[in-house]
Amino acid sequence: MVARIVVAAPASGSGKTTVATGLMAAFAGRGLAVSPHKVGPDYIDPGYHSLATGRVGRNLDAFLCGEELIAPLFAHGAAGCDLAVVEGVMGLYDGAAGRGELASTAHVAKLLRAPVVLVVDASSQSRSVAALVHGFASWDPQVRIGGVILNKVASDRHEALLREALEESGVPVLGVLRRVESVAAPSRHLGLVPVAERRASAVEAVRALSAQVRAGCDLEAVLALARTAPPLAGAAWEAGVGDGGFPLPAPSRRDTVRLRRVGGSAPDPGPQSPDGLDFADTGSQPRGARPVVAVAGGAAFTFSYAEHAELLSAAGADVVTFDPLRDEQLPDGTRGLVIGGGFPEVFAPELSANEPLRKAVAELAFSGAPVAAECAGLLYLSRSLDGQPMCGVLDGEGRMSERLTLGYREAVAVSDSSLAVAGTRMQGHEFHRTVLEPGAGAQPAWGLHQPERRVEGFVQQGVHASYLHTHWASRPGIARRLVEGCRK
Repeated sequence: MVARIVVAAPASGSGKTTVATGLMAAFAGRGLAVSPHKVGPDYIDPGYHSLATGRVGRNLDAFLCGEELIAPLFAHGAAGCDLAVVEGVMGLYDGAAGRGELASTAHVAKLLRAPVVLVVDASSQSRSVAALVHGFASWDPQVRIGGVILNKVASDRHEALLREALEESGVPVLGVLRRVESVAAPSRHLGLVPVAERRASAVEAVRALSAQVRAGCDLEAVLALARTAPPLAGAAWEAGVGDGGFPLPAPSRRDTVRLRRVGGSAPDPGPQSPDGLDFADTGSQPRGARPVVAVAGGAAFTFSYAEHAELLSAAGADVVTFDPLRDEQLPDGTRGLVIGGGFPEVFAPELSANEPLRKAVAELAFSGAPVAAECAGLLYLSRSLDGQPMCGVLDGEGRMSERLTLGYREAVAVSDSSLAVAGTRMQGHEFHRTVLEPGAGAQPAWGLHQPERRVEGFVQQGVHASYLHTHWASRPGIARRLVEGCRK
C-alpha cells in the first residue's frame, strides 16, 4: 500500500502547484521515494513534479482514460514508492463541463480513496475561512478533507485569526505559508513556462518551494494523514496488455524505452518531395527487428504522457527521442514518428531554420510511414507557422489567435488511419491559442461532438494529425496499430 494525499483547493490560483510541488520536494529531500501525479490533462505541472521528485510525473484523468483506469494507472506510477502526492485541478469539485463530478479532483480522490489536503488562499479573509472550509468538507461525505494549508498569509496576527476560526471547523491546520513572490514561476498564454525552457531557474524555484514548505508545514502530520489511505483493490496498469486484455509482447531488458540524443550532419540529398524539399534516405531495417519510433522532445515539444512511450515499447518498438530544435536528422532507422504537443509558436524561427530535419520529416511522411501528430505536431507538419516555413507535409497555414480553445471533447474517427479504424470512439482534450487554416479537400481525422459538431484534423497517407490530445492508455490498440504499421 502506498501512502497518498490529494492536494486540492477551492479554486484555481489558490496555490495547489506551489504546495504540491513543495511537498514533493520536501519529502524527497528527506529520502522518501515520492510518486508525483496530476489530476486532469495538464502537461506542464508534471514537469515541475518530476524535477521535485526525480520520477516521471503522471496524469490521472477520468475523462480521457475512464474512471476504471484511475486506480490502476496510479498503482503503476506509484509502484515501489513510499508516498504519492496528487495535485488536483481547478477547484476541488470542478469537473468536465456538464458532467457533474466527472474528472474533478474530488472524483479522483474518491477513486483513489485518498485524503485531501485543502489549500486555501487566505489573503483576503480571516474568520470567513472557517465557513469556506466547512462548506467544502461537508459538501460530499465521500470526500475526506484531512487538513488545510493556508496560503498567502500576511502576518503573525493574520495567522492567529485564521487558526482561531478554523478551530471550530474540526479540520486541522497542517501548514501556513506566507506571501513569497520570489518563488512564483513565470507564465504565458497557456499557463506556466515548461521546465524544459527554464531548467536552471526551475531547479532553484523548486528548491525554494521545498524550503518554504519545510518551514511552514507540519510534514509529519501530512505524512501521517497520507498513511491513513486504505489499500486499493485491483492490479496495476500494464503497458503490455492490449485492447480487450490480449497480451502484447513484453519488452526485455534491452527493449526498454531509450532516451538517447541523436545528432549529426545534414543528410545527403535524395529524391524530391512534391513541395520541393530534398529528401534523404532513412536507411534499411532488417526484417523482424524492432522498428524505431522517433518521439519529438526538447523545449518545443514538451507535452506527452509517459504511458505512450511505454505502450509503444510494449508493442514492440524501439522508442528514441530527438529534439527538432537541435537534431538535423531523425534517429537511424526511423520507421514511425510521434510529435506531441508543446509550444512551436514560441520556437517557430528555430524550427524553421532546421531545414535538414524538416526535409527528413517530410520524406518519412510522404513515404507513407505512420506519423502521429497532436497540436504542436500538427502545426510543425503544416506549410508554415506565423509565416515561418515548417515541414510542408499538410496543406495548411498555422498562426497565433486571440481566442483560447480549451475543453474536453468526444470524438469519433472519421476514416481509417495509422492510429485507428473509422468509427473508433475516443475522448480527447483541446488546449491551444493557434489556428490552422486547411487547404481544399483535406481529409479530417475526427468528428467532434462537444461543445459543437465539427470535423477536425488531417488523415493523409500514414499521417494522423490533429489538435486533439488523447491518452492512449484508454485505447492501447492505438500503439499496437502504429507499431504494426511501422513493420509494414
